[in-house]
Amino acid sequence: MAGTQLPQSAQYVIVGGGIVGCSVAYHLTRMGHKDVVLLEQGQLSCGTTWHAAGLVGQLRSQPAMTNLIRYSTELYSQLEQETGLATGWMKCGSVTVARTDDRMTMLLRTAAAARAQGVEVEVITPAQAQEKWPVMQVDDLKGGLWMPGDGKANPTDLTQSLAKGARLGGAKVIEGIKVTDILTRDGVVTGVKTDQGTIQAEIVVNCAGQWARQVGKMCGVNVPLHSAEHYYVVTERIEGVNPDLPVLRDPDGYIYFKEETGGLVMGGFEPDAKPWGMDGIPDNFFFQLLEDDWDQFEILMENALIRVPKMADAGVRQFYNGPESFTPDNNYLLGEAPELKNFFVGAGFNSMGIASAGGAGRALAEWIVAGAPTSDLFAVDIRRFANFNNNPTWLHDRVKETLGLHYAMPWPNRELDTARPFRRSALYDRLAAKNAVFGSKMGWERANYFAPDGETPEIKYSFGRQNWHDAVAAEHKNTREGVSVFDQSSFAKLLVQGRDACAQLNRICAANIDVPVGHTVYTGVLNARGGYESDLTVLRLKEQEFMLITGSGQAVHDADWIRKNFDENAHVFLTDVTAAWSVLAVMGPKARAVLRKLTKADLSNAAFPFSTVQEIDLGYATVLANRMTYVGELGLELVVPVEFTVGVYEDLMRAGAEFGIRDAGYYALEGLRLEKGFRAWSRELTPDITPLQAGLSFAVDFDKLCGFIGKEALLAAKDDPDHMKTRIVQLVLDDAGPQLWGGEAVLCNGVEVGEVRSAAYGHTLGAAVALCLLHAPQRVTADYIRSGTFEIDLAGTRMSATAHLRTPYDTKGERPKMDG
Repeated sequence: MAGTQLPQSAQYVIVGGGIVGCSVAYHLTRMGHKDVVLLEQGQLSCGTTWHAAGLVGQLRSQPAMTNLIRYSTELYSQLEQETGLATGWMKCGSVTVARTDDRMTMLLRTAAAARAQGVEVEVITPAQAQEKWPVMQVDDLKGGLWMPGDGKANPTDLTQSLAKGARLGGAKVIEGIKVTDILTRDGVVTGVKTDQGTIQAEIVVNCAGQWARQVGKMCGVNVPLHSAEHYYVVTERIEGVNPDLPVLRDPDGYIYFKEETGGLVMGGFEPDAKPWGMDGIPDNFFFQLLEDDWDQFEILMENALIRVPKMADAGVRQFYNGPESFTPDNNYLLGEAPELKNFFVGAGFNSMGIASAGGAGRALAEWIVAGAPTSDLFAVDIRRFANFNNNPTWLHDRVKETLGLHYAMPWPNRELDTARPFRRSALYDRLAAKNAVFGSKMGWERANYFAPDGETPEIKYSFGRQNWHDAVAAEHKNTREGVSVFDQSSFAKLLVQGRDACAQLNRICAANIDVPVGHTVYTGVLNARGGYESDLTVLRLKEQEFMLITGSGQAVHDADWIRKNFDENAHVFLTDVTAAWSVLAVMGPKARAVLRKLTKADLSNAAFPFSTVQEIDLGYATVLANRMTYVGELGLELVVPVEFTVGVYEDLMRAGAEFGIRDAGYYALEGLRLEKGFRAWSRELTPDITPLQAGLSFAVDFDKLCGFIGKEALLAAKDDPDHMKTRIVQLVLDDAGPQLWGGEAVLCNGVEVGEVRSAAYGHTLGAAVALCLLHAPQRVTADYIRSGTFEIDLAGTRMSATAHLRTPYDTKGERPKMDG
């Protein structure tokens, strides 16, 4: 619709006419919102969309993401009927093959996860794979997966069809118009400036693809993505290739295939990628490709010739080198920017834009209209990143790795290697000198475990027990029986102050945080649906001063959620003080004995009860000591000013030597918390899970006079007989040998009823322990648990397990409250 006059104002302005922008426009109009304007600087689909391969695979590692793509497939199958424009959608199914035993194990794990998520899947032999894909050779294969619901689409046609659907719903689509600035006032977006005039807007949506980072910079919004070259070829006709051929993925060879006009599209994700556009993406990069790079493509072509020998005799009709944008963690960016109110982002689709666009467009449209996500979107929430993740040098190095991860082996607990070390605690060098093996969370280098002396500090990945199993067992045992120190400085810390701080926080938190000064409260922060936006600990330091300690990855998300829910005229201020404070958790039955050698404070139960916080002396330092535990043992979380951290650590190690004090890492922490059944945000606690389902009703105060966000939904849930069919349950394997990792299917009486959300080896219980999300056919009660036979599908083998609503370790929770 080039030549359409630019309106002076609109309720919604979408920047970018690729498939995602068109999907957002389409879904806004389907929800009855007609005042929508989509602006495209070139022509629809001219940026990245037009050269996408168009593969649509349903299954993703998170069920929430699988649900979005499942919706995409439903939408694409009926869109042509609605708009009259073809989409090229074909439900041709997909075959994924394995060259190695490890890859086959991964595919068996994938099959179990698919069944748990309701995705149709079949494990097949090499011969069966060849029946479905006759032109490949299978002599080197171990087996494969057949997923009949997968498919393919024509990206350009699909985009035009979505755009027509949006126009039919009242949207204006204007091509050939360039956005030159984003207009703001008082922290709120007010419109966009273009090369053809200004348009005022209530909401602006940045769907600018590779240009999304630059559009964000126009208004101070960080959109951490980076372009990289992405390659595929289209061959001449090949005998035996027909239009019904499924999509084929050969991840061990980094390659994929699909049929196109009797030939094959063959592309892939080489392990060492080639970033592009460091100095910005040219404005007029429309329907353009980059120069062929056969050297970079060589590893893909070599593997393609192994899989499809006939390709050696087929001519290459075209070589595509089309840049696409990738994010630091391979998930796309969705949601309202924390830096600017009413400015939304949908970008960085990591070569998954065609599959994701339908569901992502609907999810973003719902978020825009509702003012908050309507489902669990944390995996793609733009607030999982901070401003430092937008550093161009860091992005360049990280994206080289994340593109290659598409088909790399998805080992359990796999750590990214590039652009590290990044954020370091005050103890980083000291822990490194003790053979710490570091992982990364929100950029923080965190000790996962400590390798024994003389052993190389590195993880050797596998699907069974990994090389750190015994080292972590020792850390775990020492915490249960002696005393250990955990450097948890990566915890996010938010300071909330002001005349109205208590009243405002109390309405946002589900528990009552209007407690005496010096008390600590564990609470959920809920959405209007009663689901978790976060769980955190509130330390009341003064009448109107609170420190909130939350998860490492939640600083931006939680600060944004809390600020958005402050009353506009309230006298309250939130400051992220994460970098100012370290956290050293001193945990174990001998913790008090160590600390008494360093402080004059009275640490007895009478003077320093559980769930309280005090400022105490510790050696030369003055610290906040918080009597809480995430491991289920006696101990204190020491909140230490960064400049005193090294001194406090050295004092602890010296004073604790006689008690066998040692360092412990996050792998031990995970096993310890799972034995206790302690829930974790984004695993067991999600925006779709309520405190009732999580078994955390004790942390909700229904009676406080101010009420709280989500209260009405929870009261309704209490009266809903179906609500408790969904529940978090602890499972312990009956066999001491196997290792669980998370994502496995859970069966009750032989039927899939859920999935493992978190798992680790419980060294005290003597077997792998898991927290699982069940969606059962009846209410999950003690009777249901007792009467059912539970199993966990571990790569195709069903392992019997015992279910618990209350942890079998220290069931009454007496150990953290020991006196003495």
